[in-house]
Amino acid sequence: MSSDLTADPKQEAAPQEVPKEGFGRMAADWAADQRVFRGVSWGKTMMWVFILGDAFIFACFILGYLAVRQSITEPWPNTAEIFTLHVGGRPIPLLLIIIMTFLLDSSSGTMALAINAAHRRQRRKCAALLFATVALGLTFVGLQATEWTNLIHEGLRPWQNPWGAPQFGSSFFLLTGFHGLHVSMGILFMANIARKVAMGDLDVGRRGFFTGRRGRYEMVEIMGLYWHFVDLVWVFLFALLYLW
Repeated sequence: MSSDLTADPKQEAAPQEVPKEGFGRMAADWAADQRVFRGVSWGKTMMWVFILGDAFIFACFILGYLAVRQSITEPWPNTAEIFTLHVGGRPIPLLLIIIMTFLLDSSSGTMALAINAAHRRQRRKCAALLFATVALGLTFVGLQATEWTNLIHEGLRPWQNPWGAPQFGSSFFLLTGFHGLHVSMGILFMANIARKVAMGDLDVGRRGFFTGRRGRYEMVEIMGLYWHFVDLVWVFLFALLYLW
């Protein structure tokens, strides 16, 4: 009899050769129901996808703002005069904005330290740094609300501007409001993660809202990606909206 008939029917077929790189590897991964980005969790991958999409939206808003600045004929208001705080009777231009920028940049630093503590499984230190980041973010949002209140009291609206071109009001409220919404949502999620870290949920694998299937500190790093993106966007807004 031939060797084909005597072969063990339970013997597994030899695995097919899988391309090592390129689109062939990606197609093979999809066909095998595996992750396309090997070694990267879906959580990180989806956060990067969200950041790329959100960056596109912010870019559209900023490009629209630049187009408005180049096309208007009315004088653009002097931001150094509008965003001025009086300390001891002396006007200090952009003081409030500088403080806000310092707070948000500092929160990015505490977030990075929290990620480092998370990798080291230092639960208490990680939770403390996350709560510090939340506090800095809340202070930023509070100062931004104060800024909005003062400007609205002085007559600034999305459709009118007492200092010059009316497009300034719509540009200012759109850009700072959209960014402030991102900061506020990040604070809510970060506060929940900080609470879970402090309670030890990520150490024992306790499930719950925004905890995931297993107790992992990876969500701290994912939250950090979002927070650093929000901080980076503010750098562009600070340069284009307040300094230009």
